[in-house]
Amino acid sequence: MAHPNTYRPAAGSIPTEPGVYKFRDDSERVVYVGKAKNLRSRLSNYFQDPDQLHPRTRQMVFTASQVEWTVVASEVEALQLEYTWIKKFDPWFNVMYRDDKTYPMLAVSVGERFPRAFFYRGPRRKGVRYFGPYSHAWAVRETLDLLTRVYPIRTCSKGVFNRHETLGRPCLLGYIDKCAAPCVGRVDEAGHDEIVQGFMAFLSGRSEPVTRELTRRMMEASENLEFEKAAKLRDDLEAVNKVMERQTVVLSIDIDADIIAFATDELEAAVQVFNVRDGRIRAQRGWVVEKTGDEPGSTERREAGEADPAVPQLMLNFLVQYYSDAVERAEAEREEDQKLTQQKIRRRGVDQLSHQAPKTYNPVPREILVDVLPAEVEEVETLLAELRGAQVSLRVPQRGDKASLLETVQRNAKEALHQHKLKRVGDLTARSQALQDIQDALGLDEAPLRIECTDISHIQGTDVVASLVVFEDGLPKKNDYRRYRIKEAAGDGHSNDVASIAEITSRRFKRYHEDKLANPEEDGTVFSDEVIEEETTDNRRFAYPPNLFIVDGGKPQVNAAQGVFDELGIVDVQLIGLAKRLEEVWLPDDAEPVILPRNSQGMYLLQQIRDEAHRFAIAYHRQKRSKRMRATALDGIPGLGPTRRSDLVKHFGSVKKIKEAEASEIAQAPGIGPKLAAIVYEHLHRADSR
Repeated sequence: MAHPNTYRPAAGSIPTEPGVYKFRDDSERVVYVGKAKNLRSRLSNYFQDPDQLHPRTRQMVFTASQVEWTVVASEVEALQLEYTWIKKFDPWFNVMYRDDKTYPMLAVSVGERFPRAFFYRGPRRKGVRYFGPYSHAWAVRETLDLLTRVYPIRTCSKGVFNRHETLGRPCLLGYIDKCAAPCVGRVDEAGHDEIVQGFMAFLSGRSEPVTRELTRRMMEASENLEFEKAAKLRDDLEAVNKVMERQTVVLSIDIDADIIAFATDELEAAVQVFNVRDGRIRAQRGWVVEKTGDEPGSTERREAGEADPAVPQLMLNFLVQYYSDAVERAEAEREEDQKLTQQKIRRRGVDQLSHQAPKTYNPVPREILVDVLPAEVEEVETLLAELRGAQVSLRVPQRGDKASLLETVQRNAKEALHQHKLKRVGDLTARSQALQDIQDALGLDEAPLRIECTDISHIQGTDVVASLVVFEDGLPKKNDYRRYRIKEAAGDGHSNDVASIAEITSRRFKRYHEDKLANPEEDGTVFSDEVIEEETTDNRRFAYPPNLFIVDGGKPQVNAAQGVFDELGIVDVQLIGLAKRLEEVWLPDDAEPVILPRNSQGMYLLQQIRDEAHRFAIAYHRQKRSKRMRATALDGIPGLGPTRRSDLVKHFGSVKKIKEAEASEIAQAPGIGPKLAAIVYEHLHRADSR
């Protein structure tokens, strides 16, 4: 931990122009990105008396070890560059308004040959269009149930679709006309695609043409005395109207606007967004985030009823992030739509598709209504206008329907913050206490915000693997998990757990050690040319160290890992071992273990981390063991692929009988000639001789 005075730049060396600055830690990792109208004035605020800083800002400046800046031509450019760097570096101390993955949505898998509509929660995926979010799961399911009366889009899973395609008869939904049954050919790909486009167009806001068309067809059927058809169209019209009732008209039909409001306390802020399109509330979304402490007025105590002076800066950051992300996502979806359209054209062999593209909305509306204007409002309006490609009005409504709707959004923001505090107080308190318990027990200078733990898994020395799990702020960070195959300390039916721990520790920290010696590039991460074999839950790498590294085991395992630390010169990571029998915590230099109270929050957290490492290692071990057990003596024979292996086994009945056969007999099997038969015979008998 570096004191801010050790890396404080000389005041005269900081320019007074607008720009963007980055704070980096000892590992050259960017921990915070900010912007300023006047870099000298802004940066000087970070190097005042630490006791006067907001707690989060104080933690940031002590975590950092250097600061650097880039001068730009204007404040609008500073806004754009700040957003770009936040997206690139993902700094710990910046507020990130990421998509909330708990909101239920209605999704359409447009990437499939016959797209499917379904209920969904989770991160966005390619080839899927999302509508919502909705406030409750039942609202999604009821909307889907009602709309399939008018648009009988496929809703079944791939397995159900394939099963009924094989059977040649539709499922129940096909029989009651709530599915067009493309599985049995009632509609072809083009016909089903028209249904899908109408379905998505309705959800995108084109409801008026649908109601007019249904009303016209109903009246026409009634005049022609087709009463059953008219009754069905009447029911369809009622279903459409029922869906539209949830999207209450709150403003005139030509209004496209977003309404945004904040609710804050000393530490956190809740923001709510209502998206109004064609005068209807199409979606509602909300986030609760920690305040960075970098906002003006964050250190000031507010009197009851006074507005939070930090909200203008929060509003500025939110508008830039929210709409920049929305525009990027819209552009990506538009490119994906073009690719899918071209694929369909090639697949159908036609020059153009028969349907019209559904109406789309610009992710940046003409009007943005807020409860508090953002800081640097003119610059924000300029940036939003560039994102939209047209003028954007950013204002606080004073009277009328828009002001009334803003009050509703404010109430939702306050309620969201209240519910968040009620839900998180227990978990947050427990996690904070757990980290404090570990800090006190181990005598650390600060709480271990990042903890890593490794474990070994095998059965009698076979399929020896290791896991590495990561916890940050007491929560698992699964996209940083790693799993390893033990190469040097195990093999041929033997395994050395102590040596395996040393091997994994070396492979984990070797890159970090090399990066410290290398000259870092701009992004703070340089990787050596040597490939360190590891498998990960995503394709990203990390090199910055944990505060605490846990090995599963006692004194021998800790000593093995400490030997690696000494060899690599790792001195800024606390190492411990956690023995299962008595839950003893072993330190490298201590002859006696540290015993945490069995009921302490710190012990519970250490157990949770160790058990997660154990679970992850066992899962990988079982995967490798299952793959090995499915292997046969025929695997790896040159020229013998899966189809020929299958035909060969079917011809003889078993691998054992293949081994007993002569080369001439093997050559009589389907697809096996004399040359390949000789290779198979030689391979099997060479394996037997070994």
